[in-house]
Amino acid sequence: MSEPLRCRIPAVATQMQDDATVRVTRWDFQPGAETGWHRHGLGYVVVPITDGTLMLELPGGGTAEAKLTAGVSYNRGPGVEHNVVNGGTAPLSFVEVELKSQPG
Repeated sequence: MSEPLRCRIPAVATQMQDDATVRVTRWDFQPGAETGWHRHGLGYVVVPITDGTLMLELPGGGTAEAKLTAGVSYNRGPGVEHNVVNGGTAPLSFVEVELKSQPG
């Protein structure tokens, strides 16, 4: 999939660990920042560092909203495709742990 022209600032990804079992990335978003379109090739767990609201752009043009609560994790399986945008008015951060034992 080719990524559309960006009109938003990019979120900042900081790789914290990458070994045989996991890849751990911290994501920091200014208000309105985005990851860019991507497909998750691995199952993953997200651990929010801050409270916030994500706006998820989905294939086919739809959107969804996800409320983040600091310290309350969630997981998704491989194959998820989306663009993640900080839909709130404050910076937000989360840690993403990709599970290399769950390829998709």
